Amino acid sequence: MWVKKGDWLECTIPSFWQGQTIESLLKEVWCTSKKFAHQLRMEKGIKLNGKEVSWQTTLRENDRLQLRLYHPEPSAILPEYREISVLWEDEHLLIINKEAGIDIHPSEPSQTGTLANAVAFYLQAQGILTKVRHIHRLDRDTSGTILFAKHPLAGATLDRMLEKRQIKRTYVALVHGIVKHKSGTISAPIGRDRHHPTRRRVSKTGAKAVTHYRVLHTFLNDQASLVELSLDTGRTHQIRVHMSYIGHPLVGDVLYGGENTFHRQALHAVKLSFLHPFTKETVSCVAPAGDFPVDIARFYTDAQEKEAVSKGRFRRPFESSLCFFFLPFGYLFLF
Repeated sequence: MWVKKGDWLECTIPSFWQGQTIESLLKEVWCTSKKFAHQLRMEKGIKLNGKEVSWQTTLRENDRLQLRLYHPEPSAILPEYREISVLWEDEHLLIINKEAGIDIHPSEPSQTGTLANAVAFYLQAQGILTKVRHIHRLDRDTSGTILFAKHPLAGATLDRMLEKRQIKRTYVALVHGIVKHKSGTISAPIGRDRHHPTRRRVSKTGAKAVTHYRVLHTFLNDQASLVELSLDTGRTHQIRVHMSYIGHPLVGDVLYGGENTFHRQALHAVKLSFLHPFTKETVSCVAPAGDFPVDIARFYTDAQEKEAVSKGRFRRPFESSLCFFFLPFGYLFLF
C-alpha cells in the first residue's frame, strides 16, 4: 500500500479511505500539524496520480497519493554506527529493543553513544535524512521496546495516539517482597523530590499518575515478585516510584529503596501494541529480555505465546474486577 520513492512516499488509496478529501485525510485522520500541512502546501509536497490537485479533491480507491515526507531536515544528532535490535519497521516507523545502559537521546549536540545517534546512522543508511523522532522514552537503565517515527507526519500522528492512550506499553519488573494481591491499580500523583536532583516522589501537588499491575510469579525463597505493568500516564520514573510507594521497590533500584542485588533496576519494556495509523494493521511487538534477573519467556503460559515472545509479537489481556484502598495522596485498586 505504501512505497518509498526517493524523498516521496506513495500510497495506493485503500477502500477505507475512499471518499476522504486530501485535506480531511491529512488533518482529521492523520492529525497533521498546521505547520507541517502549511509546509506541504507551500512546497507542493502532495500529488494525486502524479499531478498537483486541490486538497478538496475526493479520493477514490486505488488512487495514487504521493507525499514528500522524507525531505532532508537539519539535525543536531550525529550519526554513529552501533548495532541495534530492530523488532519491527516499515516506511513510517521503527520499533527497537533498547539495551540497558544507553540514553535515548543526547543531552547536548556533540554527545554520541546514545540510541538516537545509532538510529540516525541506521536511517541514513536507508537514504532517510529526516530528524530522529522518538515517540516515548525509557530510562537509561531500562531495557525494551521503544518507538521511533521515520518522517514528520508519522511523528505527529503517533504523538497524538500516545496522548490519547492508543499506544499500549507493557512492562515487566522484578520487585522486592511478595505482592499479596494478584493485580491492582496504583493511582497516586507524582512530583519532583526537592531534596534530590533526579528523584521523583508521590506528592499531592504532583501530576496525575496511574499504573496497573499484575503478578506473574512469586519467588518465596528470594522474597521477590515478578509483575507485569501498564501505564495510563507517562511520568518520569512512574513505575519505580509507584512500586516503591506501595512497599515493593524494584530489585537493583537503589534510588527508590531497592537493594543492590542486580546491576540496574530490574525493569523491561516487554511489549508495545497499537493500531498502525497508516495501514490499519495491528502492530504488537514483544522484546526478548537478555539482560534480566529471571527468564520472562517461561511465564507466558502456552507454546503459542512462547513462540510469540521469540518472534516479537504477543497479545494478552489484563484481567479485571474491582476493589480499592486509599493511600496518602492516592489510592490502590486491587483485582
